[in-house]
Amino acid sequence: MKLRALAAVAALSVSAFVAAPALADGRLAVTLEKPVSAKTKIVAGGAVFVCEDAACVATSAPSRALSVASCKALAKEAGRVSAFGGDAKALAAEELERCNASAKAA
Repeated sequence: MKLRALAAVAALSVSAFVAAPALADGRLAVTLEKPVSAKTKIVAGGAVFVCEDAACVATSAPSRALSVASCKALAKEAGRVSAFGGDAKALAAEELERCNASAKAA
């Protein structure tokens, strides 16, 4: 009986460990300085952003997507970014400056 209980605890521990990366995924919202001309999907930092007008949203983004590198990849496709962040954190002004150095020309 103790062996079954131990096996059950081990199985729960493994499933919690495997599910943890999925729980790290979150929503990212981006505000563009100028609207895109048409609804566009852009992949950046492992997240799929849907851009419409001056907003881009990734509903399920890995934690690595909240980075200057990810912002640069998005800016290359959509143009200059004025805000880039999630519920708990956003890129700072100096990070946005580095991001926009890669932005596509207007």
